[in-house]
Amino acid sequence: MASNSSVPVTAAARKGKLDFSRFSLNSLICMILGFSSGLPLFMLVSLAPIYLRTYGVDLRTIGLFALLMFPYNWKFLWAPLCDSVFISSFGRRRTWMLGTQIPLLGLTALMGYCSPQTELNLVSALAVAVAVLSATQDIAVDAYRRELLSDRELGFGTSIHVNFYRLSALVPGSLALILSDLCSWQTAFSVTALFMLPGIFLSLVIREPQVRHRARGFSDAVVRPFSEFFSRMGLKGAVLFFLFLFAYKLGDSMATALITPFYTDMGFTPTQIGTTAKIIGTTASVVGALAGGLIMLKIGINRALWYFGLVQIITILGFAWLSQCRQDMAVLAIAVAGEYLGVGLGTASFTAFIARSTNPAHTATQFALFTSIAALPRVLCNSATGFMVEHLGWFTFFCVCFLLAVPGMLLLFWVAPFSGEEQEASGSGDESSGSGGGSSGSGSGAGAAAGEQGGRA
Repeated sequence: MASNSSVPVTAAARKGKLDFSRFSLNSLICMILGFSSGLPLFMLVSLAPIYLRTYGVDLRTIGLFALLMFPYNWKFLWAPLCDSVFISSFGRRRTWMLGTQIPLLGLTALMGYCSPQTELNLVSALAVAVAVLSATQDIAVDAYRRELLSDRELGFGTSIHVNFYRLSALVPGSLALILSDLCSWQTAFSVTALFMLPGIFLSLVIREPQVRHRARGFSDAVVRPFSEFFSRMGLKGAVLFFLFLFAYKLGDSMATALITPFYTDMGFTPTQIGTTAKIIGTTASVVGALAGGLIMLKIGINRALWYFGLVQIITILGFAWLSQCRQDMAVLAIAVAGEYLGVGLGTASFTAFIARSTNPAHTATQFALFTSIAALPRVLCNSATGFMVEHLGWFTFFCVCFLLAVPGMLLLFWVAPFSGEEQEASGSGDESSGSGGGSSGSGSGAGAAAGEQGGRA
């Protein structure tokens, strides 16, 4: 690994106080890497379909492009490579960040120079390559962020990352579309690609967080991350943890799966949906994530999961209320603001919890596995929402979504007890970052010093 001078862990840091100069720098890093992570995804889901349709590609073929999401759900299969294979002069995280960001810039620009009418196979191949590289970049960025931030900073740093991930959608989903009208598709894709440059520059200048353990061989890279997790959690704890990852956002995810058709069925016009529902929803989600990060600095991740989870499930009932009112703009605004505020709060605490539950020695593999499990409701359960609405009606459907969110809250008693916030634990040898692992009721093994060492521009 790259040799970097370590940043000493101060007494203030050990007592949970923040070094605001380092905290500000880490926040900036989370902003840029979050934006860099989101840009390729939103290019695939927002820009590419319109590009294909403009060239006359049929809807069935465009629909197949939804399969490009598979690499994001199965990225844990190759995540061990990101923990074990790297160029020593760059370090294991920067190797994979740069190794994905530079090709992503080139391939994104190249897509605009291909004609979907005559080169659809090439466009499809480029899209698949972008999806795989983008998912791999997410593995490296998530691992880097976990190793960069102390447990105290995880909540706010994660909320910043999530928000800038979402804000990156404005480039392919707005700016690029305008450029395609004013200039050309080549310009639109080239300008979108250039927005990868800040992430590339950052990856060149930041330092690698220091983690002592390096995977050697297949067993160490592939088996050990899983055996370490089950050893740390125990079989019962691991099962409860995985159930929690699946259940915590289940009701919320299902409630919003068909939200635009729901607005239409309630009699709202596209203009009303765009100006009220979408703008208010996006704003409330961003505000919720930022507020959640700030609140977690004060109350910790465990308590945030309880408080934010209650907001998250109660606000589902706002849509049930709207289904009884129909075409009431005031109720629409209240329901949307409440629901997406809950989405922002819940996502911030949930993602921070996932990050805290990884071991710094195996961050990439464990983080990729945990987020893949957390995404299963979108893949498995959301596909059934249309059938549920047809048989139950909108009001009963949202009530069922509310009930489906309750088990996730009940699992908090075991995985994140309200009174069981992070406690300092003893080190775990080469499985730790060299300091004690910050532990919680969930048994997370993330070391507080992992965020205190390295990671400075």
